[in-house]
Amino acid sequence: MATGADTGRVPGRVRVPRRLLTASGLALVALVALASAASAQFGGRGFSPARIATDQDYDGRFHYCRVVYRTSFDGFGGNWTTDYPRADINLSIRLGELTRTDVSMGGGEPNHQLVRLSGPELYRCPLVIMSAPGRALLDEGDARALRAYLEKGGLLWTDDFWGEYQWAHWEAQLRKALPAGEFPIVDVPLDHPLFRTQFEVSEIPQIPNIGFFTRTGGRTSEMGVESETPRVRGILDASGRLMVVMTHNTDIADSWEREADDPTYFLTFGPKGYAFGINTVLYSLTH
Repeated sequence: MATGADTGRVPGRVRVPRRLLTASGLALVALVALASAASAQFGGRGFSPARIATDQDYDGRFHYCRVVYRTSFDGFGGNWTTDYPRADINLSIRLGELTRTDVSMGGGEPNHQLVRLSGPELYRCPLVIMSAPGRALLDEGDARALRAYLEKGGLLWTDDFWGEYQWAHWEAQLRKALPAGEFPIVDVPLDHPLFRTQFEVSEIPQIPNIGFFTRTGGRTSEMGVESETPRVRGILDASGRLMVVMTHNTDIADSWEREADDPTYFLTFGPKGYAFGINTVLYSLTH
C-alpha cells in the first residue's frame, strides 16, 4: 500500500458498516467499558517522554495520532500533553472493540503516535488530534504544512478549550493556515453525518475535566457563564468534507482518559464521549 510519504496524500479511506445506536446502545457501551476499564488504562505506565513517530512506526492499521506543538506565552489552558497517554490508549482500545477498525497493537498496547504539524509523519494519519489548542503556537512552516495536509484529505480535531479567550487564541493560530476569507468557520448541525457515523449523537455533550466535576459537585461549565454552551464547529473543504472539527467548551478526551478513575464520572460522560470520539474517527476514515 502506498504511504503518505510516497504520494503526498493521507492514507486511503476504509469502508466501515454503519450501525446507529441510540441511548440503550450507549448504556451498553458504558457497561462494557466500565467492566473492562482496568485492561484499558495501563495506568502504571504513566507519562513517557515525547518521541515523534517515524515512517517505521506505521503498519497500515489505525493509529491515534496526537499533535505535539509549541506553546504560546500569551495562550491559556493546558498543552499538547493534556489527557496523554491514557486518552490515546483507551479510545484506540474501544474503537477496536466497538467497530471493525483494525487498530495497530504492539506489546498488548495500541500503537498511538506523536506527530508534528510540519513533519512528514503527518501524512500517515487520516486524523490528527490536538488537545488544549488554547495555548498552541503555529509558525509559518506549521501553517503551510497543516493547510497542505488538510487540503489533501486529512482531518484535524481540536478538543478541550474553554471560553472566549482560548477560542480567540486558537482561531488566530488556525487562520495562519486557513484564512477566514477562504475558509469560514461554521457550527456543525446535529443532522450532519459526523453525529451518526455509527452512534446516534443527539446533543453536543459538555464534558468537564474530572477534577472540576468532583470539586464543584457535578458542574460541567469550567468557566461559568462564559463557557456554558458547548459547540462543535468546523471548516469544510470545497466538496463539503469537514477538514477541521473543533469541540469548544467541552473536554471530550477526559471521558476516555478517566474511564476507570470514578464510576460516577464515567457513567455520566463516558458513553457520550466515546460515541462522539468513535464517530469522528470513522468520519475521518470514510470521508
